[in-house]
Amino acid sequence: MTDQISPPTGKIILLNGSSSAGKTTLALKIQQLSDEPFHHMALDQFRDGLAGKYRGLNSPATDQGSRGLNVVPIKKDGAWVTDVQFGDLGERTLKGMRRAIAAFATAGNNVVVDDLLFKPSYLYDYLKVLADYDVWFIGIRCSLEVVNQREAQRPGRFPGTATSHFDVVHSHGVPYDLEVDTAINTPRVCAQQILKRLTSAPQTFNQHYQENA
Repeated sequence: MTDQISPPTGKIILLNGSSSAGKTTLALKIQQLSDEPFHHMALDQFRDGLAGKYRGLNSPATDQGSRGLNVVPIKKDGAWVTDVQFGDLGERTLKGMRRAIAAFATAGNNVVVDDLLFKPSYLYDYLKVLADYDVWFIGIRCSLEVVNQREAQRPGRFPGTATSHFDVVHSHGVPYDLEVDTAINTPRVCAQQILKRLTSAPQTFNQHYQENA
């Protein structure tokens, strides 16, 4: 006897913003304040699942480190920043993450996702994979000054990581269901704003997919 596949019932909150914008803190606060259970799924978790040899530090193309997630110094606007680059294995990991999120929601789990949309194609893959789900697309904003201050205080963070993709992650052209600013509001206030938004149906995420399918 095979299990019956239930229709998708889990809610999905997709948090997108730069590194050190406060996404993980906010996801944990949503879990704490919500009357419903939410499972936290984050890019960092899937990155850490890669074998160490596929997590490179300025690895050349001939090195295995370039195949997963490679942290590379580059010049941007005349200053050195830290770029995050994904190789073929890293790209497959990201695709797997999006489909894992769909699987969790299909099983009836609510999910809060903590991700960085380094490329518009990442969002469009989300749009395709999650087209049949209730997805609230939330932009996490924070001033670059505050982001850099937070980054400097976090162990294991390379200077200029957030600067390298600060604008890129929001350049996908799809409007958010809601934007919150963690530089001017506490995690509690931002989480409350998001949970309040969940009381009405999501619009922009699925509507954009339907209009461009």
